[in-house]
Amino acid sequence: MIYMKKTFSLILVILLFQGFYSCKSQYSAVELKNNFTKKEIEDLKLIVRFFKDEMCLHMDSDFKTCYEWTPHDYLMATGNAFWKNIDFEEQKKLYGKISNSTFDAIWRFCETTYYPSELKGDEICSVAMGRYQQYLNDLGKSNPRIAKYAERIRASGDFYAIDIQFSEVLNDKKSFDLDDPNIQLILSIHYLSLNDQAKRNAD
Repeated sequence: MIYMKKTFSLILVILLFQGFYSCKSQYSAVELKNNFTKKEIEDLKLIVRFFKDEMCLHMDSDFKTCYEWTPHDYLMATGNAFWKNIDFEEQKKLYGKISNSTFDAIWRFCETTYYPSELKGDEICSVAMGRYQQYLNDLGKSNPRIAKYAERIRASGDFYAIDIQFSEVLNDKKSFDLDDPNIQLILSIHYLSLNDQAKRNAD
C-alpha cells in the first residue's frame, strides 16, 4: 500500500512537471525565428524587458500582473496614459543598446509637420514593408486581432493609440494573452512607439 502511494505520488509529480513545462512552451517562437536573427531576438527581449521594467515602475513583478494592475481608467481620465510615464531619456539609451538591424526592422523616421506652428520634425514611424511587419502578418494567421492590427500599421505606416485600446487588451484574453511573449513584444513596441511620438519633438 505504501509502495502504491509512493508510485502515485511520483506519477503525480511527473504529470505536474509535464504540465508546467507544456504551459511554458505553449507559445510559438516560429514567427520570431523566421523573421529575426538570434542576435535580433535577444534585442527584442531587451525591448520587452525595458518596457516591463518601466511599466512595473522597476518593481519585481511580471508583465501580465503589471499591465492588469495599472490604473488605466484613472490615468486616461487625467490625460496621462500609462505609457507617458516611460522615461524617454532611458528609452533613447535602449535604442543605442540594440543593433541597427533590429531598429531598422521595426522603425524608421519620417518627416512630420506640427500644427499650428507648421514646424517640421522627424517622427518615429513603422516600416510598413519590414521584417517586424512580416512578423505581425505571420502571427495574424493564427490571431485575427493581430492580423487586423498588422493591416492598420501597413496601411498607415504608423502607430496610433486607437489601434490597441487597453480595455480590449484586458477583456479580450484570447487575442491578447499577456503571458504570451509575442503579445508582450507587440505591446512593448506599440507603447514605446507612442511614447517616442509624444516626446521626441515635445520641446
